[in-house]
Amino acid sequence: MSAQSPSSRPVGGTEYSWCRAVPGGTGITVLSLLFSTPPNLPHLQSCIHKLQSSHPLLQSKLMFNPSTHQFSLHTPSNPPTLQLHIPSDPLQSFYQTIEHELNTNSWTTFNKPDQVTEADVMFVTCYRLLEQEKTVVVLRVHTAVCDRAAAAWLLKELLGLYCDKASVKEGLGLAVEDCVPAGKGNKPFWVRGKDVIGYSVNSFRFSNLVVKESGVPDSTRFVRLKIGVEETDRILNGCKSKGIKLFALLAAAGFIAAHASKNFPDEKWEKYSLATLIDCRSQLDPVLSDRNIGFYHSALINSHDVNGGEDIWDLARRIYTTLANAKNNNKHFTDMADLNFLMCKAIDNPGLTPSSSLRTSLLSVFEDPLIENTNQLHKEIGLLDCIGCSSVHSVGPSLAIFDTIRDGELDCACVYPSPTHSREQMQDYVDHMKKILLESCVPQ
Repeated sequence: MSAQSPSSRPVGGTEYSWCRAVPGGTGITVLSLLFSTPPNLPHLQSCIHKLQSSHPLLQSKLMFNPSTHQFSLHTPSNPPTLQLHIPSDPLQSFYQTIEHELNTNSWTTFNKPDQVTEADVMFVTCYRLLEQEKTVVVLRVHTAVCDRAAAAWLLKELLGLYCDKASVKEGLGLAVEDCVPAGKGNKPFWVRGKDVIGYSVNSFRFSNLVVKESGVPDSTRFVRLKIGVEETDRILNGCKSKGIKLFALLAAAGFIAAHASKNFPDEKWEKYSLATLIDCRSQLDPVLSDRNIGFYHSALINSHDVNGGEDIWDLARRIYTTLANAKNNNKHFTDMADLNFLMCKAIDNPGLTPSSSLRTSLLSVFEDPLIENTNQLHKEIGLLDCIGCSSVHSVGPSLAIFDTIRDGELDCACVYPSPTHSREQMQDYVDHMKKILLESCVPQ
């Protein structure tokens, strides 16, 4: 997929959906690195250039042609070196830099019907922190060219380059639809129509968190959920013993906490929706790895009835089984086009979503967590912390969870739209989720 890759190509269906979503505020991927001392900026600039050279997709320009209403990716024959941006004014905290970057949108001019538009797909900024004399380096990338697995690989590769390790060159890459194995994405026309109608009708039955302010949100906010090593180990062992994955337990905690937040009388049922993102790389043709930069996830949306009295493990098993059955029926491939279509329709018609807020599910989670471990190289270069997540203030969930097992601890970057939901509301919600998770791992 490297030597023959073209220097330009039209975007695929899933990439197109992200191209529509990002101008409004969903799909700005941020990878933030906290350093104890200022990095060697000339060396960092050189490493970023090497990173782009190894992954031409990161050098590409995203282009929109209003005459054809098409987006494309184009890599210039002599791409300019990406310049490191260094703001003159320091920020207060590491978390403030994350929120600032999630709401810095370099793609807002896209989708204008009267002009050809082009922009870089990646930006890098280096911030000074006022209160701690520390430094934050942030990579901000358009999600159409970089999913969570790719972002984690970029972190690993960038730190390796910073420590003078080599990288391997690849090409512009393919759209995920072009890599679906033959026959697995097929769906008869009438079945596709029925499923689209089914998704649309069911969405009107979904319950959500209390909306604090109606209308399309204008920003993304961040809250973090961390659980210690011992408790995380018990949670993961519990999932293993019951034959489920961590995402199902996180979703179950989110459903139970959402129900409790409304102070309903006992046994009142609500239907909550869950969007689960699935990394398809290992199932594609050709099989890809994390170092293949691009967007190679698919999504499945499922709904579950909750009355607040459920055992969290029973609910988690139900959530896991529903997703597993859907995957066994290849719905993560066959429904890809349906969900892309509905995502764009929601963007065009926010009034069809609850309180015109563009919320399409209560939660979004990833099928598998990232696994990261600090090594000696990280300590030598002064890397203190790392957080990766994406914005959600166009179409998306009320809470998106980016979970990582870092040095044995469960570390979740959680993002939500504002002012649809308030900081106090979502902090309380995430704190309750954490309490439910901790209670689930207490030995009986």
